[in-house]
Amino acid sequence: MLLEIDNVTLAYGRIQALHGISLTVGEGEVVALIGANGAGKSTTMRAISGLRPVSQGTIRFDGEDITKLRADLRVIRGVSQSPEGRGIFPGMTVRENLEMGAYTRKVRSEIDEDLQRAFTLFPRLKEREKQAGGTLSGGEQQMLAVGRALMSRPKLLLLDEPSMGLAPMLIQQIFDIIVEINQQGTTVLLVEQNAQQALSRAHRAYVLETGRIVKEGTGADLLNDPAVKDAYLGVA
Repeated sequence: MLLEIDNVTLAYGRIQALHGISLTVGEGEVVALIGANGAGKSTTMRAISGLRPVSQGTIRFDGEDITKLRADLRVIRGVSQSPEGRGIFPGMTVRENLEMGAYTRKVRSEIDEDLQRAFTLFPRLKEREKQAGGTLSGGEQQMLAVGRALMSRPKLLLLDEPSMGLAPMLIQQIFDIIVEINQQGTTVLLVEQNAQQALSRAHRAYVLETGRIVKEGTGADLLNDPAVKDAYLGVA
């Protein structure tokens, strides 16, 4: 397995956010993590990327225990996150934002190659290359956040709520691009409130409720699970 989370517990002060969760992501997979607001989805992502220390349990990536590894070193190992809320640099141009994603890399020709890959995946970013990030629309900023995360050439791409706040047509486009990124060889762990879109594209998925994993299965199985339909798909 590329990523193995084993019995991870995490707290914010005295509030326990994760209660011994375990999940795996295999190389080449798209794995979705779905759940309501406050379920612990983004906290799980922060634990994987090293932005929040875990209280107990282990996180293994590509065979190495990274539980206590600094966040920047996890990027070098191959873990990259597109955060909830996008987190772009509003005063920097689109190109500068993308290049910030490659800050751990040294070979200019490879960075230029990946810039072109980002522009191919997101032609709108090429059109806006010299424009300040803060002037982009919500959908364009989401494209920029994903493109920036890809600039580190990750083995594992963490996508936290990529469809949040987007128009339906753009949501479809973002998910189609996620599938394309995966088909090009990048493993994806996807946190998403739009369960229909996430499950229809995921190889496997987990359901998180109040910091605990309560269901797991293939994306197709969970799409057809009556309890998941009732809770997350608006189908009784």
